[in-house]
Amino acid sequence: MKTIYNSIREEVVKHSKVRNSVLGNVNEWKRSHYIILSEIIKEELSESEELKGVKKFEIGNTISHVTLQRFFENDYQDKTHSDLRFLKTLDKICIFLGYKDLNDYILSVRGITQDKQEQDEHSMMTQMVYDYCAAAFEFYKLFPSHNTELFKDLVFTDSPFLERASQFSKELCDKDFHLVTKNNRSNYEVFDINIVTDEPDKKILESQEFWNLLFKVGETGEEHFVNQLNTQIYFIRKVGDTWKIWDNYNPDAGRLNRKIETL
Repeated sequence: MKTIYNSIREEVVKHSKVRNSVLGNVNEWKRSHYIILSEIIKEELSESEELKGVKKFEIGNTISHVTLQRFFENDYQDKTHSDLRFLKTLDKICIFLGYKDLNDYILSVRGITQDKQEQDEHSMMTQMVYDYCAAAFEFYKLFPSHNTELFKDLVFTDSPFLERASQFSKELCDKDFHLVTKNNRSNYEVFDINIVTDEPDKKILESQEFWNLLFKVGETGEEHFVNQLNTQIYFIRKVGDTWKIWDNYNPDAGRLNRKIETL
């Protein structure tokens, strides 16, 4: 409840009637300011639909400046909310803020928090795909050095995805492939990332990716192109508290390797 108290106090300070009054220009409220706040709240509550009927007689429609000052200046603990008079005060403050009562405010705050957490998690998953593609491009730029450490923060080390990608790329490094980046000869683009499956410990993301890569073989200068637009599927898992990529479906994975084998 302690965080709820802080949240309510912050909402009161941000209320338009408070912000546009003399209180909005004061950093530290004194007794006289709580008297003003009490009058502002009284005026709002007198017009509130929530206090038109029986509820007005149950909890009243005023809050004394002494009670308000105590609420804003005391460091309340969880046990405080068992006090009926305190609950009634919180009900009235929450009605002033535009809610039905304290419970309505708590449910609303929890809903907003949950939505924000989900949005943050979705954003993190989407960013993980962007970061993986950026790491992959840097990985290719280091060829024929085979540095899979670039993926350690994004892909589980014991994942089938890393095992396959490592095998395909190692074969190219052994053949002395170099990525040509001069004049932007090699580039990539990632777009339209969507979450297909959203579970507590598993996410599946679908992305559209365009890869335009030019490799040259060290001694011969032989050129090999990768020019593909495809849909890729990323399987992201949560192990402990860590989210990383576990597997990936790429319909063109290893295509360059297979092309070289047929030459």
